[in-house]
Amino acid sequence: MTTSTTTVTPHLIRYMAKAGTSPVPPQVVVKAKHHILDTLAAMISGTTIKPGLFALRYIEQQGGNPEAQVVGSRIVTSAINAALANGMLAHSDETDDSNGSAGIHPGCAVIPAALAMAERENAGGEAFLRAVILGYDIGSRTTKALGRDAMRARNHLPFSIGGTLGATAAAGCLARLSEEQFRHLLSCGAQQASGVMTYARDTEHIEKAFIFGGMPARNGVTAATLLQCGYTGVYDVFDGPGNFLSAYAESAKAQELTAELGSRFEVMLTNIKKYCVGFPIQSALQGLTDLMAEHELRADQIERITARIPESGARTVNDREMPDINLQYIFAVTLLDGRTTFEAAHSFERMKDPTVLALKKRITLIGDPELTRARPEGQSIIEVTTRDGRQLNQRATTFKGRAENPLTTGEVEQKAQELLDPVLGQARTRQLMDAIEKLETVASMRDLRPLLAA
Repeated sequence: MTTSTTTVTPHLIRYMAKAGTSPVPPQVVVKAKHHILDTLAAMISGTTIKPGLFALRYIEQQGGNPEAQVVGSRIVTSAINAALANGMLAHSDETDDSNGSAGIHPGCAVIPAALAMAERENAGGEAFLRAVILGYDIGSRTTKALGRDAMRARNHLPFSIGGTLGATAAAGCLARLSEEQFRHLLSCGAQQASGVMTYARDTEHIEKAFIFGGMPARNGVTAATLLQCGYTGVYDVFDGPGNFLSAYAESAKAQELTAELGSRFEVMLTNIKKYCVGFPIQSALQGLTDLMAEHELRADQIERITARIPESGARTVNDREMPDINLQYIFAVTLLDGRTTFEAAHSFERMKDPTVLALKKRITLIGDPELTRARPEGQSIIEVTTRDGRQLNQRATTFKGRAENPLTTGEVEQKAQELLDPVLGQARTRQLMDAIEKLETVASMRDLRPLLAA
């Protein structure tokens, strides 16, 4: 049962219905553009690795009305199919953004849904931008209302459940619905919300790409297009017997769905990863690279390294089968190469390299209870012993890319270039970045298709 005695739905649908025309602070617009560019870069780089290749192969077989493009390809298919493929591309690996306080990866669900729906409706860049901002707000508030940690404890997957409601809101924002239709839109989105926490066992990232990105994005566009065809659902899915909130939480806080709507924008609380690796590695990798820069550390100088991170993060990235979520591997190739690259972070071949394996043996990862309790979350401690006997220590309490320590426009573009240049080439990458910077002037999101095609 929810803790609210008055339903939040009227407030919520009023806000959603006006989101397409309501003023948005300039700093929120800039931050949203950062996330759009970052997510598009994740999609396009995702076409080069296994989950993305699977998504392209699957969608190519589906046919469909030519409504929206599959990014990184020349496939134009139904909006629902495009949202599914683009969502999987966006989370083909660990490149995409994350909202730590909400416990979700909003970009890989919200942006593919908004892009597909914008193309279907021939909407312009400003409408797309506003839909994305709304999607981040609703998706993140959903898991905050349900309780991020409580959901995980009950084996409910915050990423797909919050992602579905966020994608539903974004797609609905572009669907030209009446205020009352947003009631039925939310009901349709809530009925599709699903997901369990077994994702951590996925060793190829294909299921994870589907449940974090593809499935929620598809669900959102499905809900919006059903409403356009006259779909009706439950009048208030957040209130009454058997409601959505009570289904997913013992003590949901319904008021979180509408808390500070219009003044607290969740995109401002969302992280952009500096490094194309799993989020639990970000802080530790920042600590390592800081030590490398300060002391000019090289791989041949290392006697041993101990990395301490929060316990849940350590379970996620401890010597895993995939390179981009294997802390010991990422540390080893960073030391050997002098920096962390997308190519190295996704090289299964280098995971077998004798030089890498020898260095990995010198790197220990510890899940530290103190860091589990520490605030802000996600801190790390790096302890290095060099072969000449030096003891070097670095504690990272924050790191570049966190919401409170955001990347600059130049830093976001630098990351995007590394991901985009190998696929699009330097000239088209620059054109795409310029188009996103001036997104409000884009007359139709379909105009970006040549820049996003393979």
